[in-house]
Amino acid sequence: MARILKGDKVLIIAGKDRNKVGVVENVFPTEQKVVVAGINIVKKHLKKSMQNPQGGVIEKTAPIHISNVMLLDPAKNKPTRIGYIVTPKDKNRVTKLSNEVVRQNKEKK
Repeated sequence: MARILKGDKVLIIAGKDRNKVGVVENVFPTEQKVVVAGINIVKKHLKKSMQNPQGGVIEKTAPIHISNVMLLDPAKNKPTRIGYIVTPKDKNRVTKLSNEVVRQNKEKK
């Protein structure tokens, strides 16, 4: 299970976009990768086709390994690790820096 979830604000800690901040758009837990908005932008060359008669080059965001991002603490706006608090009803993610709950889990129906 990935500790980083969609919608989290993260800091890039390695790679060409190091020290940039972005919001997670997508998480691929089996591949251990995340897509962060505006980070790791690559150019893709498109061949001429019926959908794209002009062809050309487009820019798109590529996935980055989950080990290269760190969650930003909502209270202090600094990178932090993630822990869990388990109660009989639910399991919440907690920042190690300020011991605050990151986002409440939705109640299961």
